[in-house]
Amino acid sequence: MLNWGNLSMKLKMHHSAFSIQHSASPQRRALLLITDLEIGGTPTVVRELAIRLREAARVEVEVACLSPWGPVADQLKAAGVTVTPLNARGVGSLPLTLFRLVRLIHRGRFDTVFSFLVHANLMAALASAFCPGVRFLQSIQTTQLNPKWHWWVQRLIHGAADAMVVPSPSAGRVAREWANVSAERIVVIPNAVDVASFDAIAANRRIPAEPFQIGFIGRLDPIKRIEDLVASMKGWRLCQAHLHIFGDGPQRPHIEQEIQRLGLAERVTLHGAISRPHEALASIDVLVLPSDAEGFGLVLIEAMAAGVPVVATRVAGIQDVVDDRKTGVLVPPRSPLDLCAAAKMACLNREWRESSTAAARADVQRRFAWGPVLRQYAGLLGVEYGK
Repeated sequence: MLNWGNLSMKLKMHHSAFSIQHSASPQRRALLLITDLEIGGTPTVVRELAIRLREAARVEVEVACLSPWGPVADQLKAAGVTVTPLNARGVGSLPLTLFRLVRLIHRGRFDTVFSFLVHANLMAALASAFCPGVRFLQSIQTTQLNPKWHWWVQRLIHGAADAMVVPSPSAGRVAREWANVSAERIVVIPNAVDVASFDAIAANRRIPAEPFQIGFIGRLDPIKRIEDLVASMKGWRLCQAHLHIFGDGPQRPHIEQEIQRLGLAERVTLHGAISRPHEALASIDVLVLPSDAEGFGLVLIEAMAAGVPVVATRVAGIQDVVDDRKTGVLVPPRSPLDLCAAAKMACLNREWRESSTAAARADVQRRFAWGPVLRQYAGLLGVEYGK
C-alpha cells in the first residue's frame, strides 16, 4: 500500500530526473486534465479543444482523465490524440492517482497543465507542488451551488493556478463569490461549436407539424430538472406532441418513474446516450433545457447552429447565451406550464420561429464559432493561432 511518505519520495525522484531532461525539449506541450470522459458538455469541450489546438495552434496536446476510459476517450483516440486514464477509484486511490499524474507530467515534458472541473483541479493543484516550471491553469464550468464542498475545495486550491478559465460571465461571478477567485485572475472563454457541421441540418429544417417533436439532449442529472419537462407534456391537450430525451445518467430511474406516474409512456421516449447531437437535432422541432443552473449550456449553441428553436430557463449561464425572445425563449425555472407554453409558441408561431433561428445562428457564428474562441485559447497558452 502506497503511503504519503513513500509518495513524496517517489515524486521527488521523478522530479530530479525530469529537471535534467526537461530543458532539452523546447516544443510547447499541453496536458488537458478532466475528471472523466463520459458523454457530456465539458468532455465535449475538452475533446474539441484538444483536436483543434493540435491542428490550428500547433500545440502538442494530450488528454488525461482521473477516471477509467470513457466513450469520449474513444473519440479522442480516433482523432489521433493520446489519452491516459489515471483510473482513480475513490478517495482511497488519491495518493496513487497523484503519483500517476505527476509521473505523466514529467514523462510527457508538458509545460502546461490545464484542468477542468473540481476533482481534476484538485489533483492538478496537488501535482503542482512536484512540478516546478510547469504552468497550471484551472477551469470552472458550472454555476451550481451544490455540492457546497466543491466550492470549499475550489477556494483552497485556486491559488495553484495562474488563471481560472470560465465559459461565461455568470460562471466568473460565482467563481468570485463562492471560491474567492480574484477578478483579475478570471478569464472568460466561451464554449464553441463547429457551425459548419450543422449547415445541412439548418438548411433542411421542416415546418413543424403534429405531433410536434420536443427534445432534450444532455446528461440525466438532477440539476437538469428533466422531470419538469416531462410534466410539461401534460399541457399539450389541444395539439399533439412527443418528448424525446437523449442522454443517460443517475436521474434515469427517477425520470422513468415520473413518466409512468403521469401516464406518459406513449408520449415520451428515452433514447439513451448519443455520441454526437446532430442526428437528434435533425429530428426535433424545439430543444428545451429546463436546468436549475448551467455554467453555459453547450447544447444550446449546438441547437442554435442547427436552426432549432431553443427554450430554456432564465438562470445564470443560460442568460449569457440566449437573448430572450430574440434568439430563444427564457422561462422561470421549475415551471412546467411555462415550459409547455414556450415550446408551443416555438412550434406554432412560424414568423417568430424563422426570425429567432436566423438571429440565433448568426449570433453563434459571431460569438461561439471555434475561430474566435480558439484564438482566445491560443493567446492564453502563449502560442500563435493559425501559425
